[in-house]
Amino acid sequence: MSQSKRPISVEGHRKLREEIDRMIRTERPSVIKEIEVALGHGDLSENAEYTYAKEKQALIETRIRDLQERLSTCEVIDLSNRPKSDKVVFGSTVSLEDLETGETKSYRLLGQDEADISQGILSVSSPVGRALIGRRAEDMVEVKTPSGIREYEILEIS
Repeated sequence: MSQSKRPISVEGHRKLREEIDRMIRTERPSVIKEIEVALGHGDLSENAEYTYAKEKQALIETRIRDLQERLSTCEVIDLSNRPKSDKVVFGSTVSLEDLETGETKSYRLLGQDEADISQGILSVSSPVGRALIGRRAEDMVEVKTPSGIREYEILEIS
């Protein structure tokens, strides 16, 4: 299965590498020790510790494979030497006004592996992110959301 490259910042890539490193160097050996201890308790058919440790191991291995796949499809974009742009691009912070409510919000556009709405980080591949890419300050954008079409004005790009 071929996947296209997914943009990610240097910082986002570093965090993924740190997580996979922690999973491989700390979490995996820890759960192996838990399994060994549980095996020492005898009968596996009634050994809840063993069952729990094996389930935990499966989750860790799944997470490691997921992180390896993500890292293999990443295109790292260094934002530190990017020229200033008057258009919304990957890494931009955009201030928007919701034209229906008058509410203003700021979002930073990064890759889907870095998106965290609670931190004000949107994925460039999200509906809002796709609508903003290539636009300029004072542009109006329409975004199709589950609750209907929302209209925003771009107030500022930094």
